[in-house]
Amino acid sequence: MPAQSKPVQQLTPFGAALAGALGGCFSTAVVYPLDVAKTRIQALPADSKGKGKDLSMTSVLLRVYKQEGIAGLYRGFGATMLNTFSMQYAYFFFYSLVRSSYIKRLTSKLPPGSKLPPLSTAAELLLGALAGALAQIFTIPVSVIATRQQVGRPEGSKKASSDEKVDDSFMGVAREIVEEEGVTGLWLGIKPGLVLTVNPAITYGAFERVKSLVLLAKGNTSTKLGPWLTFVIGALSKTLATIVTYPYIMAKVRIQARSADIEDALEHNEKPPPAHKYHHKNGKHVGALDILARVWKREGFTGWYQGMEAQITKAVLSQALLFMSKEQFEHWALAIMIFAARISSRRTI
Repeated sequence: MPAQSKPVQQLTPFGAALAGALGGCFSTAVVYPLDVAKTRIQALPADSKGKGKDLSMTSVLLRVYKQEGIAGLYRGFGATMLNTFSMQYAYFFFYSLVRSSYIKRLTSKLPPGSKLPPLSTAAELLLGALAGALAQIFTIPVSVIATRQQVGRPEGSKKASSDEKVDDSFMGVAREIVEEEGVTGLWLGIKPGLVLTVNPAITYGAFERVKSLVLLAKGNTSTKLGPWLTFVIGALSKTLATIVTYPYIMAKVRIQARSADIEDALEHNEKPPPAHKYHHKNGKHVGALDILARVWKREGFTGWYQGMEAQITKAVLSQALLFMSKEQFEHWALAIMIFAARISSRRTI
């Protein structure tokens, strides 16, 4: 056991980030159709009477399959994989860097030979939030593009542009966002995104805390858990984080979706803004608090949790897969780094 855990402990922040990114892509790819379904459920507003279509995950998956085929279940797959890799890489990199720096600082203040106690839950949350905020700032443009690809175009937009050639490629969607929202449109949802940095902070903070308690109760000197125990702890941690932050998760998706400006225009009895032209000459893009207030007015408190079942199902499965596979991907990341170092050393000879 010590022989297996030693290489993983030697991972640099770069290696930990690579392992986290690879694991994140793997877990997201496995459950990707569920990701498309939950995004569409979150982005679909109810009508003025608070009523809407059947929004269960199964019905949405079947509807997408009937209308768009298998391709519809994998809309935006490339952008989502890029977003997942960049977000997970950035998060694990900053988290490993910040956490290791913080631990070194604490260790330097201890008497020689003293053992550092486990970090407090508050410390884990703060470190995770800081890492998440840094990751969000650098990666959210890809998230905006991926969300628009997954959700597709509003019904009215499809009819209006039936005679026009629609470009839903990664660069096509990026150009459309810049035309309609300006360059800052690529950072739509950054404010709720920064608030949502508490989500992975709660997840990883709770996971590390429960993990340390379980290992302490077992009296085991190892730092590893079995795969099934890891699955359960990861699922519980992610569920807790999702319940706490869900209203802002839903609001962020609606801000980033194409339908946000159309809904805002209808709310104020105005004409829907034209495609490929700037939308905010006389105002600004709707914000998270505006969306939450509108949903509360139409649907009440339960409207804030529309699609939470789909979010938890997808998030728990994805996060549990990530936790279960993370240590294996750490070994692979270490192997990749050793292989790259050997190639680099041969070139310098």
